[in-house]
Amino acid sequence: MLDGRYRVDARIAVGGMATVYRAVDTRLDRVLALKVMHPTLAADATFVERFIREAKSVARLAHPNVVQVFDQGADGSYVYLAMEYIAGCTLRDVLRERGALQPRAALDILEPVLAALGAAHRAGFVHRDMKPENVLIGDDGRVKVADFGLVRAVDTVTNTTGAVLGTVSYLAPEQIESGTADPRVDVYACGIVLYEMLTGDQPHYGDSPALVLYKHLHEDVPPPSALVPGLALELDALVASATARNADIRPYDAVALLSQVLETRGSLDAEQLDAVPPQAVASAHDNAEDLTSVIPRALAVPPLLPVNEDESPAGDRQLTRTNPTNRTSLLGAVGAPPAPAPPSRRSARARGRRAPLAVLVAVLLVLGVGAGVWYINSGQFTQVPGVLSKTEAQATDRLTAAGLEVRIEKDYSDTVARGAVISTDPEVGERIRDHDTVTLTISRGPETVPVPQLGGYRLDKARALLKRNGLEPGMVTREFSDEVPRGSVISTSPDAGTERRAGSAVALVISKGSPVEVSDVTGSDLADARAELGQAGLKVKVAAKTVTSDEFEQGQVAVQSPEGGSEAEQGDTVTLTVSKGPEMIKVPDVVGDSVDEAKEALEGAGFTVEEDRGLLGLFGDTVKKQSVDGGETAPKGSKITITIR
Repeated sequence: MLDGRYRVDARIAVGGMATVYRAVDTRLDRVLALKVMHPTLAADATFVERFIREAKSVARLAHPNVVQVFDQGADGSYVYLAMEYIAGCTLRDVLRERGALQPRAALDILEPVLAALGAAHRAGFVHRDMKPENVLIGDDGRVKVADFGLVRAVDTVTNTTGAVLGTVSYLAPEQIESGTADPRVDVYACGIVLYEMLTGDQPHYGDSPALVLYKHLHEDVPPPSALVPGLALELDALVASATARNADIRPYDAVALLSQVLETRGSLDAEQLDAVPPQAVASAHDNAEDLTSVIPRALAVPPLLPVNEDESPAGDRQLTRTNPTNRTSLLGAVGAPPAPAPPSRRSARARGRRAPLAVLVAVLLVLGVGAGVWYINSGQFTQVPGVLSKTEAQATDRLTAAGLEVRIEKDYSDTVARGAVISTDPEVGERIRDHDTVTLTISRGPETVPVPQLGGYRLDKARALLKRNGLEPGMVTREFSDEVPRGSVISTSPDAGTERRAGSAVALVISKGSPVEVSDVTGSDLADARAELGQAGLKVKVAAKTVTSDEFEQGQVAVQSPEGGSEAEQGDTVTLTVSKGPEMIKVPDVVGDSVDEAKEALEGAGFTVEEDRGLLGLFGDTVKKQSVDGGETAPKGSKITITIR
């Protein structure tokens, strides 16, 4: 229980900066996601203060494609955000499973992402960490952007002690060089994401994060059609525009890029949009660089250059670090202990001239104690290397190289690929004695269960069986069936026996029984209509209001719903509306009026007029008599006969 309110139920995902859990808000009784910052970052008061300030800003950003922030708080060393829980998967999951997507699907995902980012950009915020892991696709098909934890105000520069916040595979060149974060860094990242959706692969790889950063700075993103022949050239142009290394050439924000995307979609025909990419194996690269990390600026600014040409021989050049006391970066690269600086010759000669035996002994004792402390602190202990999301073989090799023993356990995971590391015990970064054992929990992939055979079961029993088998009851639709009793399951989607991820929803089709034909009872007396419908197994409801009707007399059924001849479920209700007869209106008195005056008065009141002239009225023009006397009432629209003499 976190903060006395949030009950943590399960871990959803682990990132470079935080762990996300599914939880229940016990006050409001709703499921939500808790993002808990890693303790190593939570210890940095400046980082936490910025995290809280920016989270509050994002909480004010209301957009249907942005994951909502409900609450923020701290419980001891746990700093957390309470956010909207989206049941579904991430774009990364989709890419791992399917590889390259059809252009139509890629644009269908990109457009709501850009809509969300556009709202943020126009509100004055930049996401700074766009990647497939932060694009959530709900079970209902909605696309939402998550993890605005790195969001910053437009035109600001990261201030993290010589470091850049972000994910190396998606960092824009200006982020790497100066830490500048304006909307164009999100545009660049979205261009990389689009490339990945179209090709199933990332544009830049390297043996180290530094090499990936170097490629962002010095190499253009290749056209997607180079990897997937047949893609429309307009898609190449779209990716090139979004990933231009010169930020001034890119669209100025996500709204501008969205406009380009819509224009590109409009220029493509159905064949180009639905082009099926070659069968691709989901990317299995070592994606440690896909974690959001605090990246030492030294990894970015002087990549692949010697520290000192005079002192570092070719082939033995290393990247410097701006903070030598930070021996482990969040990327998991463990630094060696810093070498002691060599004493200058002048100081050595001075010590030699004035050092008596006692001083020499003291120096030797200090050196001995120092060496002993270094041995105790560094010789017997090490830190658990970063191995999350590595394959079992990669993680084992890294731990063995660090002088540690390895123990393997396996568990199911909805978010970590099969065969990759879910967690370690002790956790990554913790101090551990040399040769101690680290337990690796390896993902078996999502837990899958077969859909049970539910045909013929009542709805309540079917729902219970689904939950008992680790699945969730989904949407319920109803159909007529002459074979399956009313209220029982006709079929499921997916079909019985299909393997589904545990917790997935299963749609149910429920029988409405044999259809009942609804009789047409309009024009019948209400009592007769009730009896006829009741004999067919239908219920009758009489509408509270009656209606005027020129066709049906008072007390007869004027309207019924559903209509006669339609099919209904036994026990359904038919609503009957009773006629109160035609509308009665007062007849004008036109005796003595001219024919034209009489017609105008009667037709204006809503009647039709018929003339009776006879032989005596052939040449007359005065009304001597009317069929309904003036002042009396008659049905609206009825005929009034006037006699002319």
